Amino acid sequence: MSWLDDVDEDDEPEFDESDVRVRPNPKANRPRTKRRPAHEDAVVCRVLGVDRGRYTVLVDEDGPDEHPALATRARELRRTAIVTGDRARVVGDTSGTAGTLARIVGIEERTSLLRRSADDTDQVERIVVANADQMLVVVAAADPEPRERLVDRYLVAALDAGIRPLMVVTKTDLADPTRFLQHFEGLDLRVFTSARGLIPVDDVGAALVGHSTVFVGHSGVGKSTLVNALVPTAGRATGHVNEVTGRGRHTSSSTVSLRYRAAAGNGWVIDTPGVRSFGLGHVDPANLLQGFTDLAEIARDCPRGCTHLPDAPDCAIVEAVAEGRLGARGAARLDSLQRLLSTFADRA
Repeated sequence: MSWLDDVDEDDEPEFDESDVRVRPNPKANRPRTKRRPAHEDAVVCRVLGVDRGRYTVLVDEDGPDEHPALATRARELRRTAIVTGDRARVVGDTSGTAGTLARIVGIEERTSLLRRSADDTDQVERIVVANADQMLVVVAAADPEPRERLVDRYLVAALDAGIRPLMVVTKTDLADPTRFLQHFEGLDLRVFTSARGLIPVDDVGAALVGHSTVFVGHSGVGKSTLVNALVPTAGRATGHVNEVTGRGRHTSSSTVSLRYRAAAGNGWVIDTPGVRSFGLGHVDPANLLQGFTDLAEIARDCPRGCTHLPDAPDCAIVEAVAEGRLGARGAARLDSLQRLLSTFADRA
């Protein structure tokens, strides 16, 4: 008989889950939950401007209590870009009183997104503005000299984003823009002309009513001057063009939305800083031809898979230019398109 036989099985203690001792968290913090508040009390506001992590938003747009307020980005949106023109969901103190700060907790679905890259080989895109439905390209007839290929890039970016392009040629008192405008004949592009003391405020303003229009252009073309004429309370800084380099001075350092008011209605003017380049690295090469609507119609007769480059066999565009069917501007338009296509072909 073994001494093990003397053990009474009933004397063994019984354990259940209540006897388990949970060690305290040494960091004294609770595990992060994946549940997030719904923010059902959030109000939808328009983002008017961005300044060093602070966002100016318009509360109760077109309502009786319309007023601006200052907001910051919520922690959960740290990887989400918030740009001028966005429709943001805002919680907290939206009274706009000095010293108050609301919080942006979400972004409504965007209807359009205008983007650019540093150059054509850069895949990192930079958002210019959101929810714009028109782009007003501001070009100077002289001082600085107009650049057709830069305007072509604007048109490609606008049509790729689903934005209708317009164009204003300023400083027509210094030079005749006829030769420059021949480059864009045949396009569905409305053009305005402006001179010193003869700014077409009424004509341009009529095109802005009911739209959100982003102003883009080279530095020194008179973009801020045009904005100040359309919105007298804008107070955008203006500069001059360097007589030696022919370059304009960067006077607008940030993108800002301004309300345009007229008897016919209201609209939004979005002023952007001047740029000297406009990369299209984010654009699908298949969409480049959309910016050349006159050439796109002829391209329908091209064989499948046509690259439209100089060595492309049986290219309808090349044949049309060689036959002179596109006039004097045809060769320049084709050259601009082929330069863009060559850049993207090298990238691929």
